[in-house]
Amino acid sequence: MKRKIVRIDELKCNGCGQCVASCHEGAIRIIAGKARLAADSLCDGLGACLGECPQGAIMLEEREADVFVAPLKQWPVQLKLVNPQASFFKDADLIVSADCAAFSYGDFHRRFLAGKVLLIFCPKLDDDGGMYAAKLGEIFRWHHIRSVTVVRMEVPCCGGTLRIVEEALRFSGKSIAVRAYTISLQGEIIS
Repeated sequence: MKRKIVRIDELKCNGCGQCVASCHEGAIRIIAGKARLAADSLCDGLGACLGECPQGAIMLEEREADVFVAPLKQWPVQLKLVNPQASFFKDADLIVSADCAAFSYGDFHRRFLAGKVLLIFCPKLDDDGGMYAAKLGEIFRWHHIRSVTVVRMEVPCCGGTLRIVEEALRFSGKSIAVRAYTISLQGEIIS
């Protein structure tokens, strides 16, 4: 299919990586010291990376390219930003994760996300755990949620992740199956 997609001029690229940080889809990676499009299917063609390249090495072009495949069925994933009435919660299997768990467990996407809706937050850095419990409770009250999977790190502060989910369930008055996983500091599932 013909569509707009990013093109990177490798002669102009100095490998600074500013485009990588601005690509929310993870389509651009630094490989052998140069920015490269990892896969056509990862690029949404909107060009958020364009203004970030100090060398002017990135442009949009229209060409034959694989269809863009969004890695998640919803956006945003940060609990603070999510609308509790969003339609993607309808009949969802929900993953509630401490935000660092996905970075610590290398197989996070394949193991946990397939066909699920993701919500992330940090129970230690974010001051208002009560706000998270209330917001999750609203999601539970507004929608039929089939299951909840909690993914947290083995560090003590991450225990707040499961506690907030349990508080939200009490607030909502619903009984939903919850499965919890703990990721070790070595990046392995330990429970």
